[in-house]
Amino acid sequence: MDQFLSQIFAVIHQIPQGKVTTYGDVARFAGFPGYARHVGKALGNLPKGSKLPWFRVINSKGQLSLVGESFERQKSALEIEGIEVSEKGKVKLRIYKWQP
Repeated sequence: MDQFLSQIFAVIHQIPQGKVTTYGDVARFAGFPGYARHVGKALGNLPKGSKLPWFRVINSKGQLSLVGESFERQKSALEIEGIEVSEKGKVKLRIYKWQP
């Protein structure tokens, strides 16, 4: 599992400011296709104050998957980077999706 975490964190670290990618793409780029849920779980366990740009990872529908205060924190972080996020948490993947 340590190999998995180091690989997905390396991918997430590469997502440029102003871009997003999906949990599934992070898993695929890290060499673990089909492990999207595990990516989400790993990000949910990040220590508070982590410098990893976790907020740039969204679901395959182009939406934020978080709720409540976490939803607002992610939405705000993306908007600070110039990414448009609808009130319901939708991001236009055709505009903002990162293609390494």
